[in-house]
Amino acid sequence: MDQPVIRLAEPRIVRLVSTARLRDPVLHLLLRDPALGRLPPDALAAMAADLAEIEGATSARLTLEEAAASLFPRGRPHANFVNAAFAYGRPREPNRFSPAGSGAWYAALAVQTALAEVRFHLTRSLEQAGSFRATIDWAELWASAAGEFADLRGLHPPPDCLHPDPAIGYPAGNVLAEQARAAGLNGIVYPSARHPGGTCLVALWPHAVQSVAQGAVWRMRWSGSPEPAVERIAGAPRATSSPA
Repeated sequence: MDQPVIRLAEPRIVRLVSTARLRDPVLHLLLRDPALGRLPPDALAAMAADLAEIEGATSARLTLEEAAASLFPRGRPHANFVNAAFAYGRPREPNRFSPAGSGAWYAALAVQTALAEVRFHLTRSLEQAGSFRATIDWAELWASAAGEFADLRGLHPPPDCLHPDPAIGYPAGNVLAEQARAAGLNGIVYPSARHPGGTCLVALWPHAVQSVAQGAVWRMRWSGSPEPAVERIAGAPRATSSPA
């Protein structure tokens, strides 16, 4: 691998996830039946566990997350989000540093960079669908990352893996990611292709993502044009001692 390798310690990197993934399992709506209010707490807890097991057995996403759980054991805060990031990706096309159907922990050093990256990909998807009408809420997931990373910042000319055209950048990026994994690196730090001056980081292994905590919520609204309105709609939740 020709790229420079550095040892870094980033205390705050941010990833955005759809708030739809923060909601209770769909079957938990059954627990809102007023008639269940007369049941003792232990009976309700047992029912909730049964419903979660049913949904887990029939949800492809949850099944894949469970398969990845050995890489990032449950019990750590927000372990489900870390496992999900690595368990699956876009089914028919790759991302910059991960192949189709697989994932990695894509993050940025600043939330504005993360918003620009997400906005690009969602706008591209809406263009392919033929309609710029959608409203999506995104939650910040802050984490820390440390270890040895390939460093693509400041390279002239920039390598092909940083090309803004996915048809050029993504195949080259996947080659580099395989080389980084083979070398035992934790990931890659690189300049954002969607936010000039911004810095992105991809963790290639679940153990490289530490101290995950939820932050604020942002809303993107497309109302017929490719440029969405972006607003912060909620602050960070209160701290909790119970893992997600």
